[in-house]
Amino acid sequence: MDPSSDEDTEISDSEMDEYEGKIYASLTSGDLKIKKNGENYSCPFCCSKKKNSYSKNSLLQHASGVGAAPNRQAKEKATHRALVKHLKNDLAKSPGPQLQPQSQIISVDSQPLQNRDEKFVWPWMGILVNVPTECKDGRQVGASGNRLKEQLSRFCALKVIPLWTFRGHSGNAIVEFGKDWNGFRNARTFESHFAAGGHGKKNWMERKNQGSELYGWVARAEDYNSPGLIGDHLRKNGDLKSVNDLSNEGARKTDKLVANLANQIEVKNRYLQELESKYSETTASLEKMMGQKEQLLQSYNEEIRKMQQLARRHSQKIIDENQKLRSELEAKMNELDARSKQLDELAAKSDYDRRNLEQEKQKNAIKSSHLKMATLEQQKADENVLKLVEEQKREKQAALNKILKLEQQLDAKQKLELEIQQLKGKLKVMEHMPGDEDSASKNKINELSEELQEKIDELDAMESLNQTLVIKESKSNIELQEARKELENGLLDLSGGRAHIGIKRMGELDLKAFAKACRKKCSEEDAEVTAAFLCSKWEAEIKNPDWHPFKVVMADGKEMEIIEDDAKLRELKEEHGEEIYALVTKALRELNEYKSKGSYPVGELWNFKEDRKVTLKEAVQFVLKQWRANRKKR
Repeated sequence: MDPSSDEDTEISDSEMDEYEGKIYASLTSGDLKIKKNGENYSCPFCCSKKKNSYSKNSLLQHASGVGAAPNRQAKEKATHRALVKHLKNDLAKSPGPQLQPQSQIISVDSQPLQNRDEKFVWPWMGILVNVPTECKDGRQVGASGNRLKEQLSRFCALKVIPLWTFRGHSGNAIVEFGKDWNGFRNARTFESHFAAGGHGKKNWMERKNQGSELYGWVARAEDYNSPGLIGDHLRKNGDLKSVNDLSNEGARKTDKLVANLANQIEVKNRYLQELESKYSETTASLEKMMGQKEQLLQSYNEEIRKMQQLARRHSQKIIDENQKLRSELEAKMNELDARSKQLDELAAKSDYDRRNLEQEKQKNAIKSSHLKMATLEQQKADENVLKLVEEQKREKQAALNKILKLEQQLDAKQKLELEIQQLKGKLKVMEHMPGDEDSASKNKINELSEELQEKIDELDAMESLNQTLVIKESKSNIELQEARKELENGLLDLSGGRAHIGIKRMGELDLKAFAKACRKKCSEEDAEVTAAFLCSKWEAEIKNPDWHPFKVVMADGKEMEIIEDDAKLRELKEEHGEEIYALVTKALRELNEYKSKGSYPVGELWNFKEDRKVTLKEAVQFVLKQWRANRKKR
């Protein structure tokens, strides 16, 4: 019979005796073979080892060592203990070399437990009697507990306690083993070792002259209930329990552990569901925010596109007007050329006509020169306008990230600059146009010069005013912030306990208001404790940056944040009432309104009598009043 064909599952410590009897029956019936050839034997349970050839004595020592080893599995120890029992009881009768004496065996196997309801002393204890003693200085002395423990080291005893009387060492000792099933196995092995050598409890009770050998056995109910040192020690340090009692107790503990683990799994599943719900809500909120961001970006891009189209149309209009002026100049130049050809044809008619013709040519040349200069000036003006347009495009592109009001103001300024440049171009053109000084062209030049000067003055005034306002606004804001900060610091020093104006910590819970609300439901002493606990708990909740029970809604075309139907707040309202719920939600709104960093309370000038924010004027008047009052007291 191959041992691998047996059960593959591991057994518990309480099932070792039953499994040991089963293996012993297989060895006795011959289903498991241990003899090989001649005098060689093999271990049927260690087939995987390279060296699996033993003599009888070597095999017995191998099986005894494995069966008594505390670090071996229960199934492996049970099989080897059955092999030890088979070698001792059955093979000893067969011919061949005799087994070694009992005193030479490394470990002796314990007998299977016949009655699982038999009462033992637990934690498992052994009784050691007939410990050698001698009289020294009028007292009996014997081996110490550590010395006895070293002698019994093969049984893995935790402690050996000698029992003492007023005369000294009593010659008795208690051997303590582990509380688990391995400790029980070691205790049974301890008992079997002494019983096999004729030094068990039965031998101790029957013999009259026990000699100097130690006697030992496992403590049971009769030892527990016996009078004397041994019984007193057992009753003081142990209880009576059977193997079935400990097995049932272990099963109850296992069932309780399984139930606790099941409850923990259920709690964690509920927590996981809450996390999934929060994740879904956060995802929906993020998707909504991304949609709103996309809409804002589209509207911003549309506004920029419209502004760019307006700028392009305005620039194109200027270019068209310049092109029209250039065409008019070219037409006049062509007309002068034709006139010069006609004069050349008439030059041959007469000297008088020739002189007139020369004079006319000179005039035409002067006019042509003036027209060319005017054309060059017009081209320069056009180039300046184009450069200015390009510069304006760059300025507009750099100003896209500013707010729309500044963009409109910059656009108006640029438009004014374009008009100034256009007027300058027209003015230069008119200056080079031929004609009399008192003609309509001179009036036109004067009008353009006046209009140009007005535009330049208007631009300078706009820039000066804008710069002055920006500087004043910046200084005013800085001064107001510094003044408000100084007022807050001054109020901390001047205001008394009854002052109606002071510093309020926005978002801080009021412990007195909590206590007042709690007095309505419980006694004075309980109210103080409950209020302090609730106030501390909800201050921690409010400061938690991961908890933000707000949602964004549209009201009158504007976005605003309101407190949503949060599970924590709903539970607070149901458990402690509307008043405490209102105190917590008020602190939440204040923190959200002031957007404090890290969700911590922020100081603010406050009118406690009217429950509102104090204006700078009111704060100054209050500080002056307090200062005058303090000066009068001095």
